[in-house]
Amino acid sequence: MDSPHRLPVLSRRRFLSGCAAAAACASCPGLCASAAAADSSPQSLLPDVKTRVRLVYTHPSPERQGWPYQGYDYESRKKELSARFTKACPNVEFLPVWAKDEEEAKKVIEAGEVDGYLVYILGIPSSAARAIILSNQPTILVDDLYGGTGQFLGVYSEAVRKGLRVAGVSSTRFEDVAAAVRALESIRKMRASTLLDVVDRDLGEVPKVFRETMGVTIQTVTAEELNAAYEKADAAESRRRAKTWSSQAARVVEPSAAEIEKSGAMYIAMRSLLAGHKAQGIAIDCLRLFYGGKMAAYPCLGFFQLNNDGLVGACEADLQSAATMLLMTYLAGRPGYISDPVIDTSKNHIIYAHCVAPSKVFGPSGPSNPYHIRDHSEDRKGAAVRSLMPLNHMTTTLKFVPQQKTVVLHQGKTVANIDEDRACRTKLAAEVKDARKLAAGWAWGWHRVTFYGDLKTQVETVSALMGFKVVEEG
Repeated sequence: MDSPHRLPVLSRRRFLSGCAAAAACASCPGLCASAAAADSSPQSLLPDVKTRVRLVYTHPSPERQGWPYQGYDYESRKKELSARFTKACPNVEFLPVWAKDEEEAKKVIEAGEVDGYLVYILGIPSSAARAIILSNQPTILVDDLYGGTGQFLGVYSEAVRKGLRVAGVSSTRFEDVAAAVRALESIRKMRASTLLDVVDRDLGEVPKVFRETMGVTIQTVTAEELNAAYEKADAAESRRRAKTWSSQAARVVEPSAAEIEKSGAMYIAMRSLLAGHKAQGIAIDCLRLFYGGKMAAYPCLGFFQLNNDGLVGACEADLQSAATMLLMTYLAGRPGYISDPVIDTSKNHIIYAHCVAPSKVFGPSGPSNPYHIRDHSEDRKGAAVRSLMPLNHMTTTLKFVPQQKTVVLHQGKTVANIDEDRACRTKLAAEVKDARKLAAGWAWGWHRVTFYGDLKTQVETVSALMGFKVVEEG
């Protein structure tokens, strides 16, 4: 039986409009562009931008005594590194230059606009790195070990003390430097990205804050616009989507086929809005709108699909979590899982609980874990997801808080998928360092976003380049 808060699966108006749309498509294919966009590859919605990085090699003249040694072949080393960067970061345009002192470095800064600097200290004495650091542009400072260490240690520590936008890399593993460059790529992609926020309230200065601190554009969308897209969703495609979800689920418990079809229509509606606004993610004030009879169906299964596909679907119009998910998707290639964490001090566990979670926690090309289709827990209506996520894996849980330019973070090892009827459907338990300390110091709101993998270094790097402070919980 349909809830009074939901629109019917296929109203007479939807049926007739679908027939009319089919006839229109036959005579004028251009009218179907929005529907086609909703079914296009998720990759087509991702920003196609090139990151421009000034690659600054700093070292003295080879005739000069110092580290690594007098007569060192800097030119061969620069050619080797430049070739490796081009191969490792194909979407980055590297602009190499040599600077040996502060005066030359200042000319490099004045040369033109770039998305960031990669300062590679190949040898000392050389004073160029400090001038670039003090410009407070997003900068990755790299010590070519046994070449630039003396200046690296002095300049990097100074940058950290002053809170400058600098990330430091001192490692013989080239991948560590390439990973830092990908943080610059992620920041550039954020500046070319849009998050839709489906709300029936004024956001005030919030979009401006997100744009200034995280680079992302926030575009508000009304419930009426979402419902209009839902009404236009193709009924046959909604059924196909519902059947796919149901056939791939380990279990379908409460929801009927008709209820899951509503979720299919809502997914198509969200994809249509993303395509129409050229957006990469959508957050919906789902509880308020659904309880108020202003939304046709829960978006949980649609969020599940978007996150599996490398886009972002975020619950409860939580823009902090949505922006966190988008940035980390660019940085790590993995979806985030929003939750209302529960802490069990008796087991030293934190339980990440919510009615939406991905089943491709290692990214769109990774394996899928089992999932159940359940009703939404709080009101026992609609369709939602219980994802049985992989165990014995390190996770990194965090949230960017743009209003305070802060990132809050903790880590844990997954140990159980809790089977408990109370509260949200997915309940992933992780063992943490100190559950009591984690509970006592909890701040920054209830929600957190969990990602599979030890991503602490990547988070610290991108945070430093954005000028965000990292606060470690527990």
